[in-house]
Amino acid sequence: MRRMGAFVIAAACLVPIAARAEVVKFDIVDRAPAFAGRSFGEVGSYERITAHATIALNPLDDRNAVITDLALAPRTADGRVEATADVVILRPADPTHGNGTLLVEVPNRGRKLAPQLFDDSPQPGANRAEAAEDAGIGFLHRQGYTMVWVGWQGEIASKPGQMALSAPVLTGVTGPAREEVVFDNTTSPARTTLTWAATDGGDLKVTVRAAWADARQTPPGLSAKLLDPTTVEITRPDGFDAGALYEITYTARDPVPLGMGYAAMRDVASFLRRDTTSANPLLSGLHPSVSRAIGFGVSQSGRFLRDFLYLGFNEDEHGRTVFDGLMPHVAGTRRMATNVRFGQPGRNPRHPQDPAWQADLFPFTYGTLTDPLSGRSNGLLRRCALSSTCPKVMQTDSEHEWWASHASLLVTDLSGNHIDLPDNVRAYMIAGTPHFAEPTDRMRKTNPAMALPQNPMHSGAPMRALLTDLNHWISDGTLPPASRVPMRAQGTLVPAEGAVPSDIPGLPYEGIHTLAVFSDQRVLPPKELGRYPVFVPKADADGMAIAGVHMLALSVPRATYTGWNPRAQGFGATAFYPLQGAVIPFAPTEAARKEVQDPRLSIAERYASDDAYVDAVRKEAARAVAERLLLQEDADRAIEAAKEGKLAKLGE
Repeated sequence: MRRMGAFVIAAACLVPIAARAEVVKFDIVDRAPAFAGRSFGEVGSYERITAHATIALNPLDDRNAVITDLALAPRTADGRVEATADVVILRPADPTHGNGTLLVEVPNRGRKLAPQLFDDSPQPGANRAEAAEDAGIGFLHRQGYTMVWVGWQGEIASKPGQMALSAPVLTGVTGPAREEVVFDNTTSPARTTLTWAATDGGDLKVTVRAAWADARQTPPGLSAKLLDPTTVEITRPDGFDAGALYEITYTARDPVPLGMGYAAMRDVASFLRRDTTSANPLLSGLHPSVSRAIGFGVSQSGRFLRDFLYLGFNEDEHGRTVFDGLMPHVAGTRRMATNVRFGQPGRNPRHPQDPAWQADLFPFTYGTLTDPLSGRSNGLLRRCALSSTCPKVMQTDSEHEWWASHASLLVTDLSGNHIDLPDNVRAYMIAGTPHFAEPTDRMRKTNPAMALPQNPMHSGAPMRALLTDLNHWISDGTLPPASRVPMRAQGTLVPAEGAVPSDIPGLPYEGIHTLAVFSDQRVLPPKELGRYPVFVPKADADGMAIAGVHMLALSVPRATYTGWNPRAQGFGATAFYPLQGAVIPFAPTEAARKEVQDPRLSIAERYASDDAYVDAVRKEAARAVAERLLLQEDADRAIEAAKEGKLAKLGE
């Protein structure tokens, strides 16, 4: 339970607004030891602070005017629009033992994912930070980071385990809205929840299609009715499998200006980093205990950071840089359907769903390009370049994003030609990985909607190294390793046809990948006007991506790991299963592989003995450490896992 009382601070009453960025109140509702007092080496123990931050935005300020519908929101007596964000802080109990870096994670659907990725923390403890084991391996804590989470989603509820933003409602405003759903079952009738309340069921419409590229259909037997303002019941027609795509259009009501979430992230981060009054819980002596900041986000939150940068929010309301470094993870070249009326921040247009959502609009990459379809020139860095507030950017993606989120547009122009990234940007593809895997995942085939065994590769080890590189880059100017992604100029980024060998037993390859579409957003549903060329990673003879950062399980393989996994028959087999990759083990012996005509060398042909395998892992680990793509502690863990036969994650 939250402990109320002695720590509540009404910051607006303590200091002048002008000194406070645009956080006008910072109420601390709980302050307690984290992780049951566990100590993390020289850094010591951590404390957890739970708070609510109230921001106030002037709609006439150019830095805020970009927020859709902000001018329509209710205002305070001084003409500003307020919202209140949930905030959680983990900081060294002795702030002098911190490393001076504020690591701000954008919550993913209200949840904390950085502990799972960087600390191998188990859920649900990773979201709570209460028990000693909730800190996992304690990497972030041993490094001395001050960690912060700020609720930003205005369309979800604030509740235990889910951080959110309480933003003003635009009562009485209505407009068109669209949803898509794949049920992955054949239940009929089936129910789904709308993002926004519908005005009534009179104009509710539903269509179905077997695949996104098919025409929308309204066959006999298909119907939809509104059970309550946000619940739709769909009666499903015969002739469509479990993976059919249903599209719902309706008139929605009472939106909130969701773009205020970007301002909340901007203002709270700036306040914690720079405010020198007693209202700032990070104050240590005369100054905050942090002097630089990194913004980090996973998936939805990585797309948030790309939009945050694109919309100019890395400049605070005093013209200062908010984040010195940005680390969007597994975002591909997508942004968000957030800063629009009746936006849908939770929607990621996963294959086989529609690539015409606002998340897939130009610009896709950081440097400025001209779009031949719209004639516009733009880039993610354009606004921050005008205000001299551009951060150092380290974009990290799983291999899945290069198949399902058109990540090739990061390093090609819109005609498909190679481009170089700006000097302040690095990009890394972690080869052979799914969108996100749990630290303890193992190969399994339990989901009937997936055609192949599920890829268990967790990206924690390379991500820990890359975060360390980014922190050095913003702290002392040490350049990080060169970008490691497939590129047209290097022949490792190719058309989908023929990109992967088609003769590997158990690894069907049909060139499936997500398209990039230019659409007219003025009509509903959006109308496709053109397409951009999309490429995928070229694979080697084993079926694994040649380019990218290779974890030791791929550098010294016992199986093929992919970033894609087709849907099974009966579940929309012409598309990918969302967010997953696949794993196909090597045959144990030459005889076994020849029996099934597997062109991949067997385990016995690759490694003369178990000791030889471990020696190969040790050699590759030393190389990766030297290249600053692996930390020594992770190299040591990997070598031990290889000795125990667990590195490949092919079983218990």
